[in-house]
Amino acid sequence: MAQFEPGHLHIERHALTDDDVNYNVHLDYEVFTDPQKGKGIQFTLHGSMQGKDMKETFFLPKEEAYNFARDVTRIAEKYGIPKAHSQIGSVHKHYDLMFEDIREKLNMQSGDPVNLEHFE
Repeated sequence: MAQFEPGHLHIERHALTDDDVNYNVHLDYEVFTDPQKGKGIQFTLHGSMQGKDMKETFFLPKEEAYNFARDVTRIAEKYGIPKAHSQIGSVHKHYDLMFEDIREKLNMQSGDPVNLEHFE
C-alpha cells in the first residue's frame, strides 16, 4: 500500500510468510539549501523496516533530487531488506507524483543547466 501527498510518501508492506519482508515507512521531503551543494531536497525516511525502528535523513542537490530511490534502496538494505526486495514499494505511480512535486518545488525545467561537480 502507498499513499502520496505533496511532501510526503507513505509505503507499507506486510510480510506474507516468515521469509518475506515488511516495512512501514514515511518519506518526507522539503526544499533545503545546503551551504556547499546549494538548493536541493532534504529527505527524511522514518518508520520501521523488518521490525526495526529507523530514521535516516539525506540531502540531494537539485541535479540529483530525482534519484532519491537510490538512497532509499541503500537505507533499506542497511536495515535488513534483502537486495531482491530493497527497491521499496515499486510504487511507480506514487514516485511519478513525487517527481512532479519535486520538479515543481525546485522550479526545474527541461534543459536547465547542471552543475557536474555535484556528481563527483
